[in-house]
Amino acid sequence: MRRLISLFLLVAALAGCAPVDREKLTAEAVAKDPEFGAVLDKRREIASRIQTYSRELAVRRTEVEKKIAQLHKDLVDSAASVRGKSEEIKKRMDPDHVRLQRSLAETVNGLRMKREQRSSLGKQIALLIKSSKEVSPEMLKQAEELNRDLAALKERVRLLKIELLLIKL
Repeated sequence: MRRLISLFLLVAALAGCAPVDREKLTAEAVAKDPEFGAVLDKRREIASRIQTYSRELAVRRTEVEKKIAQLHKDLVDSAASVRGKSEEIKKRMDPDHVRLQRSLAETVNGLRMKREQRSSLGKQIALLIKSSKEVSPEMLKQAEELNRDLAALKERVRLLKIELLLIKL
């Protein structure tokens, strides 16, 4: 029994190492079992179909990859076009932006001047009060007007800043 197992293992080891001649094995198997030829024919047909499917897949993959590359190129081109158009149309807001900036600068300058006037008037009123002299109603009226003007100019500056913020693209 041991000899039989050893002989089987030796044959299996030698058979596993030797190159296989598929045609020779096929001829031997068909010679001993003629019905096995139909199974081999079926196997050949299936292997041929699988190979055909693989080639079809390779062709389809190539086509799809070309389409993807073209779509990517189209997307890049479209993005560049949109950016260009957007920049061009944004320029339409430039005159309004410049006008608002100029108006803001003028209003800030006017506000600064009114503050200086109010400060000067306030100092005059303070000196009169300090020297125990009476402040004329005209000076108080002028101070009140300057206070209203300052409030209006501050509101105008705030509005212009809001407008500039809102037109920003």
